[in-house]
Amino acid sequence: MTSPPLPPPDPRAAWSLPAFGAMPPVARLDEVTTRVLAPNPSPMTLDGTNTYLLSRPGSGVAVVVDPGPDDAAHFGRVQDVAAELDAAVAIIVVTHHHVDHAEAAAAWAGRFGATVVAAHPEVAGPAGRLVADGDHVDVGGLHLEVLATPGHTADHVALRAPTGAVLTGDHVLGRGTSVVAHPDGDLAAYLDSLRKLAAVGPDALLPGHGPELTEDPDAVLTYYREHRAFRRGQILAALGEGPMTPRQLVERIYAEVDPRLWPAAEASTRAALQVLAGEQRVAWEPDDRVQLLS
Repeated sequence: MTSPPLPPPDPRAAWSLPAFGAMPPVARLDEVTTRVLAPNPSPMTLDGTNTYLLSRPGSGVAVVVDPGPDDAAHFGRVQDVAAELDAAVAIIVVTHHHVDHAEAAAAWAGRFGATVVAAHPEVAGPAGRLVADGDHVDVGGLHLEVLATPGHTADHVALRAPTGAVLTGDHVLGRGTSVVAHPDGDLAAYLDSLRKLAAVGPDALLPGHGPELTEDPDAVLTYYREHRAFRRGQILAALGEGPMTPRQLVERIYAEVDPRLWPAAEASTRAALQVLAGEQRVAWEPDDRVQLLS
């Protein structure tokens, strides 16, 4: 029987991060980046969606990244920040198509007179711009490099700013770990994207949810990879006791997690099982149970 693995330590546990619910509505993060917190907290969105405004001082133009929900109060705060920066919003970039990041994109583009930029054609819309890995978003002397980071979703991108920070969307979160939900999520692609981001060597990680990670970004990326290996080990250890459905695996592995998160955990578990099936480590039975092969 395979012994259960030990969980890896999360380096953020020792950092001075704001408590859940204590993030300020607006925060200036560096010379070009301001974060505006959307009022949509939940177990899945954590403190809420982080909307970022990036603008070179004196340029008169700004980029909005992940507008989030089409909420009047949130839009008003973003407007206020743009006014304080004396910058007109010219571009709205969306990291991926999930509603908590993309919902306001089209509406805000109309209000600001801006162009939507995304890797998903339905998000970019007919008047928007599609981007892929290695493309750049340039406005007012600000250059953002597009990094394709599929895994959380097939269309997911991150953005490397000239400050050395990377806006990670849902690829890396400020708290906990990201959901890789089968079938849109692809765990093998996600792990490749983690390695790709580590190779970039970001000076800071600015996530789509939760606080910014500036103390040791590489340690967080290492933890994310180790966490996925840990979950893989848990699945294999549980299946060593006999075939189980993904739901039964979740009830075993995520017993201490809020049950409201179990549907997302089951989707992530299915993504992990797809990888294991491709490696011929497990096989699906007709009743949705999975058996260990080796």
